[in-house]
Amino acid sequence: MKSAAAVRLTALLRASAIIFLTSCSLKDSVAQPIAPEKVSVTVKWDKVITVSKTTPTLQVVVNPPLRRGTKIHDRVFQALHELGADFVRYVPWLPYPKLGVAELDPPKDGKTSWDFSLLDPMMEDLMNAQAGHSVIINFSTIPQWMFKTDKPVAYPSDPDQVTWNYEQGTEFRDPSLKEVGEYYARLVGWYTQGGFTDEFGKRHDSGHHYKIDYWEVLNEVDGEHSMTPQTYTRVYDAIVEAIHRADPKITCVGMGLGGEPREFIEYFLDHKNHNAGIPLAMISYHFYAVPSSDETPEVMEHTYWEQADRFLNVVSYIQGIRERLSPETQTDADELGSISAEDTEQDKPGHVFKPIANSYWNLCGSLYAYLYVELAKRGVEVAGESQLVGYPTQYPSVSMVDWETGQPNARFWVLKVLRDNFGPGDKLVETDSSPPYVYAQAFVTPEGKRKILLLNKRNRAFDVALPGAEGAQVQLVDQTTSFQPPASSTLKGNQITLGGFAVAAVTLAK
Repeated sequence: MKSAAAVRLTALLRASAIIFLTSCSLKDSVAQPIAPEKVSVTVKWDKVITVSKTTPTLQVVVNPPLRRGTKIHDRVFQALHELGADFVRYVPWLPYPKLGVAELDPPKDGKTSWDFSLLDPMMEDLMNAQAGHSVIINFSTIPQWMFKTDKPVAYPSDPDQVTWNYEQGTEFRDPSLKEVGEYYARLVGWYTQGGFTDEFGKRHDSGHHYKIDYWEVLNEVDGEHSMTPQTYTRVYDAIVEAIHRADPKITCVGMGLGGEPREFIEYFLDHKNHNAGIPLAMISYHFYAVPSSDETPEVMEHTYWEQADRFLNVVSYIQGIRERLSPETQTDADELGSISAEDTEQDKPGHVFKPIANSYWNLCGSLYAYLYVELAKRGVEVAGESQLVGYPTQYPSVSMVDWETGQPNARFWVLKVLRDNFGPGDKLVETDSSPPYVYAQAFVTPEGKRKILLLNKRNRAFDVALPGAEGAQVQLVDQTTSFQPPASSTLKGNQITLGGFAVAAVTLAK
């Protein structure tokens, strides 16, 4: 996730790309036409363009509403369990140091501050919810005392109090990086090996023997502590070597980049820049569509799609670097989301959050479905939607549930439709739609089922002609289903009506 200051900077940098949108007719994004517009879809079922490697999934960011005893805790973890997704990314992150850092104070005079009492409950709940499915664990926040600063950096005594200034400093106090490597080795030992021995030789027993498939090494390092590609590569190697001494079965994921990733990836994927024997199994990076702070919803919906297409151009470039330098390395776009103009101001004193329109969740769900397909076309292995729970003070506009009730919103239900209908091994076949405001992609599953994913890029209805679709089964997320599960129906003809920002999975009868 991004700091609020970074989000505002990103929005300013992108503003020039969307100025032309303010002159667009706003009628294109208001659901008021008397009759739906017509769209035709053409599929060439015998023309395979690629075979998908892509798993749709999500990230779970640690924050107070996920703690035991909150009114949404049980509902949210039950929804995660029922989803049954693989590659779920779990991130104890910087705004809540006590919920994400296991050793908040430096070892001194034979004593350490290791404390898992606040970390364990959510980790346990995550692992229970994910039983039988893979996870990517990322305790992303390095203990602040490991960095050189003019004075010690304080952290709130209240674990639920948000703070955005915990991460300071750019130079490690231990230039050998042994200290930071051993910190992460002990974290891994606590959760996979039943415990660890601390800096003074004392044994700490946890009883945990979790199977952790993947461990992602830090988060948005290009912003957090402002690491250069050279610095991060050294840190990655030190942490990976230490983690593998604790648990050699863990696959490590690199970077989790939040900004412009090309320079980082060019350096990181060059094996000669790493210590001998360091595997480069998977890289990760992020994308958020971020509007300018004064954009109206009518303009914002255009901004999101324009920024998504620019991101996809970068993805294509990155995949080219990967193929050239390290073709065995997989790719995980593990934070894919949308941030409202409202959230770019969340760290300002006295800021009051405004209610979010239900249609916004459908817009974001439609955007994620689009990114999922386009990433599949580019050979990306994992497409992770961000994030399970957001709430006022911690990016409410990225939430996949109602933070008051825990009820999943349209973003979650779109992920479920994708998870239930599409995945690795699907053949993507040539598909065209006209006009392009409705996006269509046809798939043939490994079992031979023919499916079409449809999504509406606009907040108005379209009648979509689907030759040969009579009798097809449809799962639909739109503004009528809202916070409820997808609607199921059987097509009585060769046409389906898509409301504003709707997403539909159509399974043909034959």
